[in-house]
Parts: sequence; C-alpha cells; structure tokens
Amino acid sequence: MMKLPTFNVSKRGFCTCLPKYNLNTYLGRCGHGCIYCYAVKFPSFTGPTLPREDLLEKIEEMAAKTRPKLPVMLSDCTDPYQPLEEKYGITRKCIEVLAKHKFPLLIVTKSSMVVRDIDVLKLTPTVVSITITTLNDEIASFWEPNAPSPKFRVDTLKKLADEGITVTARIDPIIPGVNDDVEEFEGLVKVLAEVGVRQITASTFKPVRGFFKNLKQLDSRLYSKLTRIYSDGRWILGYKYLREETRREIIMRLRPIVLKYGMEFSSCREGFPELNTTLCDGTAYCRSMLDRFV
Repeated sequence: MMKLPTFNVSKRGFCTCLPKYNLNTYLGRCGHGCIYCYAVKFPSFTGPTLPREDLLEKIEEMAAKTRPKLPVMLSDCTDPYQPLEEKYGITRKCIEVLAKHKFPLLIVTKSSMVVRDIDVLKLTPTVVSITITTLNDEIASFWEPNAPSPKFRVDTLKKLADEGITVTARIDPIIPGVNDDVEEFEGLVKVLAEVGVRQITASTFKPVRGFFKNLKQLDSRLYSKLTRIYSDGRWILGYKYLREETRREIIMRLRPIVLKYGMEFSSCREGFPELNTTLCDGTAYCRSMLDRFV
C-alpha cells in the first residue's frame, strides 16, 4: 500500500522528534551547495539535484491512504524549494494535495521561493522553518555558497509572518569559532524576534565523514582550527559530535538570549531535552493530535 513515508527518529542520535511524515520532493545534492551538508552521507542525496516527477502521479494516492493526520515535513534532506522547483513545481503540487487532505505541514527551507505558495500554506495548519546560520554575508557565502542571502531569508520570514503563517528559525549549524559568540547570537536573535519568529531551534555542527578533507582544500587555516576543536569529540551514527561539555556551553550561550526576546527555544540532537521549552521541530504549532504524545 502506497503511503507517506515516516520520519526516521533515532534515539541514539538524541533525536526528540515526535512521529511525523517526511517527503523529499527532490533527490541528489541540494542546489544551495552548503559545504556543511549532512545529507551527502545518504546515497540518494548525492550527485545532481533530481526532481521526483513520479510524485506528481503518486501523491494523491499516498495522501489518501495515509492515517493518522500527522504533520508532513518537507524535507529532511534536499531543500523542497530548489531552484528547479520554479520549473517543475513538484513541491507546490504535493502541498496542494496534502492540504486538501488536511495534513498539517512543516516546511524546512533556506529559500525565499516559499512565499510563492502562501495561498496553499494558508489552507492547512502550517509551520515554515527557515535556517539562518548567521547575518554575516561573508560567512554565509563561504558555508552556503548558493543559498539566498541572510537578508533574503529574514525578509522571507517577515512576509510569511505578516500573512499569519507561523514561522520558526533554525540556527543550524552553530560552528565553534565561526558563528557561536554571544554578540553574534544577540544580533541574530533580535532580528528574528522583530520579524515575528515564534521559536528558535539550535544545533551544533556535526560534520560527516569526508567533511574535513574537503574543508582542507577550501581553507587550510579553518581546517586546522576545527580539527583541533573536534579532536576530543566522538562519532555517533556517522556524525562527529563535539564533546558534551562543549555542546552544552554553546547551547547555554544562546538559550537565555532567545528566552529574553520572548521566543520558545529548543536544541536539535544535542542530548539536552531538559533545556527545551517546546517541541524541537516546531510542529507544536500545527499538531492537532499533540495531547496524544505529551
């Protein structure tokens, strides 16, 4: 029976997500080309970006045969608003069908193209989560070379919030020595609060195998710095985690700033659920069945 795929929750990786569905409308390496991309560890998300045109025929049956009406996340690997989306419209077609079947939506993206679909997003409980690692254009252009600028992403959050759509932001990844100082956090959080963000989810950088080799070719100084910082970390499920004390220090620098500005706070895959004030992925705002799980 053809159903929506479920999101893979791994307790070993400190995942605290509640049950939900997950739909990748594109396969292959995301067009944004972020050098920290974790999806490259999965075979389906390497190589060129590929539109899943098969979903145009399957999504109606998948939605009709799937119960219960848990949130559907688009997407956990390849951004659903790829540059190719402008041509293929696969994400829009899928969310039209999901909204018709009353599935709540969680859109995770870096793209300003999401505002194109505001009319559809208003048809069902929706949360849009946009990743903003920094407001510094120079840092962003190095780590996220083909993604929209931080300003475009902030503007996108404001446009969505002004239309009544719940918006959250991911400060992810937090890279030690790059975007983790208090002044940087303060400036970013203040801007996010001003444009209507309801929640901030934070996650420290967890390199996948091969990352440091690639970084050495791009910036040998940064390579030396980060390999030293991560030297006492440990591998968990194919990711290199900072040691626990370092992760906690970073999260605890950010958390009080977020709370000061009146937003909810959560960390993602850090192992500190006691620090969260709400669900890590932002779906507390669109789950009609929340009481069943908490």
